[in-house]
Amino acid sequence: MREDPALETHALTKSFGDRMAVSGVDLRVDEGSVYGLLGRNGAGKTTLLRMVLGLLAPDSGSIEVFGEHAAAGDIAARDAVAGFVEEPRFYPYLSARRNLELLARLDGIQAAVTPDAALRLVDLADRSGDKVGGFSTGMRQRLGLAAALLRSPRLLVLDEPTIGLDPASALTVRTTLRSLAERGVAVLLSSHNMAEVAEICDRVLIIHEGSMVWDGTQADLQAAAPAPAWRVWTSDDARAAAVATGSPVRLEVGGRPAAPLTVHGGDEQRDAFVLELAAAGVAVRRLEPDVPPLEALFAVLTGGVDGNVVPERVLVGGVA
Repeated sequence: MREDPALETHALTKSFGDRMAVSGVDLRVDEGSVYGLLGRNGAGKTTLLRMVLGLLAPDSGSIEVFGEHAAAGDIAARDAVAGFVEEPRFYPYLSARRNLELLARLDGIQAAVTPDAALRLVDLADRSGDKVGGFSTGMRQRLGLAAALLRSPRLLVLDEPTIGLDPASALTVRTTLRSLAERGVAVLLSSHNMAEVAEICDRVLIIHEGSMVWDGTQADLQAAAPAPAWRVWTSDDARAAAVATGSPVRLEVGGRPAAPLTVHGGDEQRDAFVLELAAAGVAVRRLEPDVPPLEALFAVLTGGVDGNVVPERVLVGGVA
């Protein structure tokens, strides 16, 4: 028998006046997984998360949380849910610990995770006694995650949880989220950081102008992404270019300032070219993707960075 997912939406739609913010979105987030919501500014990500959290009523469609219908404002149906949208807010004149203590009281819960333990999880233990008014944007983001963790949620909903964080702090948050998923928590997050989504998310939904244009696993993404390009650094670029004339790959010389050579082709073509270089006595010193698969797919589905139109055939669930 199929188990109920942590979260499932059906044809979720929301408009503001004549602007369609979210149009017919279906998503399913299973326990123990991290589901990434990716889109440009204004794509509808935050509106979608507001509806999931019950802060905004959809015009049509439905939301189920652990198999139970969850109408807007239905707090009981979201007893196992926690998170935040946009920037979390706190009392600036109180300490981080005191804010968490008050939030637990206002929520009417006996915190499953103590404020000090939550602060340790997000690497803010050494700032627990400091007033939040002096915190940076990134520190408030981490405090928002700590506040969500107080109730030990089974479904965690986060809007741009690493925005404003330095690399070390962002790594802490990503590690925490993956650790929570490994313990069975379902995580739904939005992000502008495609590398981050590719790193920690099991499944990705790309939303464009309110509509879903891609929903699939990381394996689906790899299969559907455009043929990759690779930047290559060699011990002898001139000889590498000569080898490429008889190779199945297409070699672009001087294609990028950071690397003199760019190889276009699939994995098998690239591997064959590298072996041919080795046979010709040319060492490959460095090889890296020119555009990561998620970034390439995102560009195709949302019009690309150069303003190209969205193709008529879009991909949902890995099927055109």
